[in-house]
Order: sequence, then C-alpha cells, then structure tokens
Amino acid sequence: MMNLYAKDRMILSVLLFVVVLICNASTSSSASEAITIKPRHLSLLKSALQRPSGEQSELWRPMTDQGWSPCLDLGNSPSLPDKTEGYIQVFLDGGLNQQRMGICDAVAVAKILNATLVIPYLEVNPVWQDSSSFVDIFDVDHFINTLKDDIRIVRELPEELSWSTREYYGTAIRETRVKTAPVHASAKWYRENVSPVLQSFGIAAISPFSHRLSFDHLPAEIQRLRCKVNFQALRFVPHITSLGDALVSRLRNPLWRSSKDRKNVDHLGDMTNSHRRQEPGKFAVLHLRFDKDMAAHSACDFGGGKAEKLALAKYRQMIWQGRVLNSQFTDEELRSQGRCPLTPEEMGLLLAAFGFDNNTRLYLASHKVYGGEARISALRQVFPRMEDKRSLASSAERARIKGKASLLAALDYYVSMHSDIFISASPGNMHNALVGHRTFENLKTIRPNMALIGQLFLNKSITWVDFQQALGEGHVNRQGQIRLRKPKQSIYTYPAPDCMCHV
Repeated sequence: MMNLYAKDRMILSVLLFVVVLICNASTSSSASEAITIKPRHLSLLKSALQRPSGEQSELWRPMTDQGWSPCLDLGNSPSLPDKTEGYIQVFLDGGLNQQRMGICDAVAVAKILNATLVIPYLEVNPVWQDSSSFVDIFDVDHFINTLKDDIRIVRELPEELSWSTREYYGTAIRETRVKTAPVHASAKWYRENVSPVLQSFGIAAISPFSHRLSFDHLPAEIQRLRCKVNFQALRFVPHITSLGDALVSRLRNPLWRSSKDRKNVDHLGDMTNSHRRQEPGKFAVLHLRFDKDMAAHSACDFGGGKAEKLALAKYRQMIWQGRVLNSQFTDEELRSQGRCPLTPEEMGLLLAAFGFDNNTRLYLASHKVYGGEARISALRQVFPRMEDKRSLASSAERARIKGKASLLAALDYYVSMHSDIFISASPGNMHNALVGHRTFENLKTIRPNMALIGQLFLNKSITWVDFQQALGEGHVNRQGQIRLRKPKQSIYTYPAPDCMCHV
C-alpha cells in the first residue's frame, strides 16, 4: 500500500504538471486574445514626452556617508570543533532570490547545530522549468573558501551516506527527513528537533526549508554570518560576472550604441581604444516584474479593455480557482492602497517625473512582460535609450543563459548591483534582495511609495507640475536612506543594525 507521503508527492506532481500545462496554454493563446493596449495616462504621457532635456544635478549624486558601514567581523569566534554532529541537507524551492535567502539560512542552521552543510539542492521551478543547480549559478569554490572558518561545507555526501537523495525522500517516509520545521523557527527548535536526528543517523534532510529560520532572537554571530553568506560568499559563476561586466561597460559607454552595430558584438571585450578613453556614463536599472501571474493575481485593471479583464479573470480562475483576496476590492480601492503593480507606462512617467530625461541610459531588468512590446512601447517612447539583455548582448553571448530563468535573473541582479540607481516597479523577492544588498553597499535605491503613486494616478485631472511635486515630496526619504530592521522584518532587506555598525 502506498504511504501517505508518496501519495502527497504524486498529487503535488500532478498538480504542478497541470499548472505548467495551463501556463503554457495561456501563453500560447495570448496572441489570440484581442487585447488593445493604449496609454492610460495620456495627458501625463504627453507632458513627459515634451519634458526638456537636462537632468537635475543631484539626481545622479551618490549617497553620502550615513554613518553606517558593513560590520561582519565575527570577533574572536572560537575555532571550528574537531568533530561535527553530522550532515545537513536542505532542498530549496522558489526563484533565485528565495533560494538565495534559503542558502544563507542553511549556513546559519549548520552553524547552530555544529553540522557540516552539503551544498544546497535547488528544486526545479514548476513554472519556469529551470533545472539550474547551485554550481550552475554560484561560484562554489569561492562559497566554500569564504566560509571555511565558520562552518564545514562539502559538495556531496560521503559514500556511506550517498543514499540520501531527493529521489529517496520522494518515495516514502524517511526517519532522516525533517518536514515539520515551522516558518521562522527558532534556534531552540532546531536544537530540540534536528540535533536528535543528527545524533541518531549522522544526517538530517530538511524539506521544506524556505523561510524556516527566525529573523529575531538569534545570537549576533549568527545574524552576521547570514549577511556574510549573502553579501560576500554568494558570488555568481564567472561566465555570469563576465557577461555582466560587459553589459555594464556598454551601458556606461556613451558612444557604444551609435558607433557599433549591436548584431556584430560577439566578444565581451570588444570596446575600441577610443571608447575606453570616453568618460564613463551613468545608468539606472528598472526592475519590472509584470508577468501574467502578477497581473492576474493583483485583480487590477491595466487598461486592456474587456478582453484583457476577461483573459485575466479566466487565468485567475484556472490557477487559483478564483481564490484571490484582491478580487473583493474595486480597482480604485486597490490602487489607493498601493496594491497594484505599476505598468511599464506608469514606471516611465514616474522616472520622468523624478527628473530622468530622454537621454538616460536605462537598463530593463525583467523576464516576460505581459502584453509584450505593446505594453512596453510607452516606456520606450519616454526612454528611447532603454536597453536590456537582448539589445546589449549578442545571441552567442546569451547562449549559455538562454531559457534559464535563474541565470537570467542572476545576470539582472549583477547589473543592478553595478548601477548608479536602482528602482523596482513592485515589491517582491528581487526587489527585497537588491534593496538590502544596495543598502549594505550604500548605493542609491529608489523605493516607490505605492499608495501615494496609486492615488496620484487615480487623479485623472492632475497636472504634470503637480504630479512631479507630489512625487518628489513623497520620495525625499525613499532613495537609499538607512532603515533599521524592525521585529519580524527580513535581515536580508534591512541589514542594519544586525550587519552594519554605526560609526
């Protein structure tokens, strides 16, 4: 008789397969959805297109010293014990940035338990179907070397424990699997519930593990270790950083686009000597998550008419059976509460109102935009020098990351960390991870006030001048200023004061 765990796994697998089929079907049918996308804020868009060239001098000014600096020195930490309690395995689901946080937590749990960490296993994302492993994304040698004085890490289990695999735990209930870790579990919980497993079997496999370690009531050395992993140990593989450096170089080169046919760019270091002599330009990154999942789940109206509303409602019913909290509110209520993701058009107006002119080098960090180029066209009108991975890199350069969502996200993350300014269109894992990392490095990062912006866009009679003034006043303290972490907030989004010292 099949045990309950195996049944659960089978049911989950079938459900995930159905979701993927639905996603693929909805994607393939999107072309047949007669959706006409028109500008929703025509008056503001006209004003934005007519704005004078020349940006405000303070716009690109780097952040001043705020009196806080990275502080990851663990002090006189005791040396590693001669013997560990056993091996810790974790299985991480979600996208790149959720997995990144899980890796940091796994190191912390291994430290708490005096265990040896096996390089974390990254689950295949059921929607994107990306099977990239840890070693495909992160520099594993750098990871192990950076943390060698903190915990022991191995690439794989010794031969006598090689039976402990993902497949092994998918076929039956196993005594070595820990599946009851609560969300934001305490260090005490791990000592009381995982240590006995280690002592009995020499190994414990924790799954699920995402978000399974508390942000509060942990020793200072554990908190700083989590940040050390996030900000120092997790470095992308060389081919991602090399391609990222090439993209950053091209974005900073003011003549690159006009002097070289992008189709002929086949090498990472293809800048001419004359280009190298040019003063590096500045660029901003716009992280735009506006896929069909987000658009449908928000239950907001994005101006695509009845056809779009029907298509999103149908998708919402197929994926979530209509069980979406936002569905009980009107579009006006959702926008006034800041619960609607900003469209490409709205982000273009936002950036223009902040003072970015039409000569701004803007890098678009995104995967798939619902509505395609038609949805992006207004943003491109406002910022004609907008670039992305496809426009900056040749198909040959992108061959190793093509179709791999985690590697594409890693490239966007790397470019975002090297930009002068970063702004995200909506909260989410990528937004939170970059806000925290850029705070740690004291880099300018604009955090949109979603409620204010939603209310401004609801005012159809607002003038460009009033729009600019209201946005400016509402974002004076939302451009990278240090915000101290509050209880229950993520240390990865708010690294101060746990991982930063007040000078």
